[in-house]
Order: sequence, then structure tokens, then C-alpha cells
Amino acid sequence: MTEKIIELKDVVVDFYHDRQLRRALDHVDLTVCTGEIFGIVGYSGAGKSTLVRLINYLQQPSSGEIIVNDQNLATLNNQGLQKARQKIGMIFQHFNLMKSRTVINNVEFPLLSKKISANERREKAMELLDLVGLSDYAEVYPDQLSGGQKQRVAIARALANEPDILISDESTSALDPKTTVSILKLLQELNRKLNLTIVLITHEMQVIQTICHKVAVMEKGKVIEQGSVSEIFTQPKQSLTQEFIDTASNVREALSRIRSTYDERNKQPLYLLKFVGETTNQAVVTDMAQQFHLSASILFANVDQINQLTIGVLVLALAGEKDQILSGIGFLEKQGVQVTRVFQEQEMVV
Repeated sequence: MTEKIIELKDVVVDFYHDRQLRRALDHVDLTVCTGEIFGIVGYSGAGKSTLVRLINYLQQPSSGEIIVNDQNLATLNNQGLQKARQKIGMIFQHFNLMKSRTVINNVEFPLLSKKISANERREKAMELLDLVGLSDYAEVYPDQLSGGQKQRVAIARALANEPDILISDESTSALDPKTTVSILKLLQELNRKLNLTIVLITHEMQVIQTICHKVAVMEKGKVIEQGSVSEIFTQPKQSLTQEFIDTASNVREALSRIRSTYDERNKQPLYLLKFVGETTNQAVVTDMAQQFHLSASILFANVDQINQLTIGVLVLALAGEKDQILSGIGFLEKQGVQVTRVFQEQEMVV
């Protein structure tokens, strides 16, 4: 049985702004298990940062329970809270490195309160730098590093107290796409090597699909949907979730481009097709076109691998008799393909 490491039970966070009561978190329930990479996605103002601050109890709830490592954080005294927080590492968008200290001194900093020798402290810091691929940069200063290297130093520093949990709060938002991929791969490696539980806060579904096992979608202080990443990507229940997914798979951008040239396509009906698992390897579109005498034009295609599950998306223009098109769509649906008509608000001749 998988152990729970973080539990939020019916958590509410209220605060006053301009003498008005505002609700930052609205009856949130959340469970993260040991060894998971758990993503929390939402737009700015959704409540993600408030939720993060609850996990290390920098923010106290108005009601509800926060249980981390089998401890109800509300029952701990200051010393107990300090000890609990040492088992929770954090990395941020802006790195928060000390410019006046070398890379190794930055990594050593959390260890200064430990009753260990200077040699032991340095040895531990070098091990961590080696773990994040920066052992050759120990004596340089943060200003001499790239953004990705600075984030690696921040990760090494966050691991100094050997935490059970690492919280990543928009830690890739300031990085370019290539560097983002390298940092996400590093987090994935640390998750595997150290059995490190990672809570990853982001507004980008692309980040979620790259490394997360589970995801919670937040809107206006509520968790509106949560589950395994593959389940959420294949069967989203909320429109916001679908919006995030379409953005991650470039569907929204593709539909926008197609819409701008749509009038030139003789008003052929357009369909969004989603394939899951083995269906992506089958020539179902070709089979449909041949069987029902249809002309099928692929206007967009994308295939992603999410938790070893293949998910494909097509935007298809179909030309043929109306009955043939409807029969072809029925054929696709029987093969397990999800089919949605797009641009229905525009008049189409079929």
C-alpha cells in the first residue's frame, strides 16, 4: 500500500483585504503519496502559492487539517515545526542564491546549523553539486552561471537537509524551453534516485505532462479536478482542464491558425480526433476514408507520450456525402477514437 506523505483535509484559507473577507482556498482536499511527482496547475490567483505555504505551515489554515509525514502541523510547537520544515525543501522561480557566496558556500548554507565539521559540510555540499551536475563550478559565484545552472545550485541547496519532500514553485518559469527540459529531467532523476516526493506548482500543462504522475487543477481557490496525468489528459471533466490540455498539445494554436483560413476550405466539416493507446498505431483514418469513400485532409497532428501512454490528436477536414461522413465518424468512435466537431458556429455545407 502506498503511504500518504501529504494530506490536506477540507482546508479553508480566509483573509481580509480592504476590510473585505476573501477566500484564498475553498474546502480543498488533497493527498500526495510518497515517491510521487504531484503537479498542481492553475492560472495566477488560483490559490497555488497559498496551498504551497500550507504544506510547510508558513500559512495557517482558517479551518481544516494539514498532515505531513504523519504529523498534524497544527499540533507542533515552534521547535517541532522547525524540524518538520527541514524535511521539506523548496525551489523557486528566481533561485534566491546569495551573490556574495560561491556556489559551494550557497549549498553549504543550510548545513551551518548542523553539528558537523567544516570538512564534512564541504564533502556533503560537493556530493550534492555532483548530484546536480555542477561539481566543476563549486568555486564560482552565482553571477557567473546561466539560469539553468543557478536553478541546479538552488536544487542542490534544497537537498542539503535530505528532505522527504521537494516543493517546486514555478521553478522553470524563468527558463528557456531547452533549459526547462533539462531541469525537469533532473527532477525526474532525483525522484527516482532518492525516492523524493516532489510537489510541482506551475501554470503550464506541458510541464505537468512531462514528468508528473498525478495532477490537481485549481481555479478560484478550489481543486476542480485531480487524478493521474494520463487519466486527466484522456478524460478531462472540466472546461479549464481541457483548455490547459489543448494549450499543452498546441491544439488551441493550431485551431486558431486553421480558423483564419477556414473560409478557403469550401466549408468542409472539421473534426478534432483524439487517439489513446494502441489506436494511435492503427491506420483508422485511412480505413475510414477508403471504406466510406471520403476525402480526409489532416490539418494538424500531434503525438505525446504521457506516463508510457501514447496520446494522439488530429484535426481533420472531411469531404463527401453527409451520410457517408456521419457513418465514417461512427466508425472512428467504434474504434475508440474521441471525435469532436469544431467551428460548428460557422455554417458548413456537408
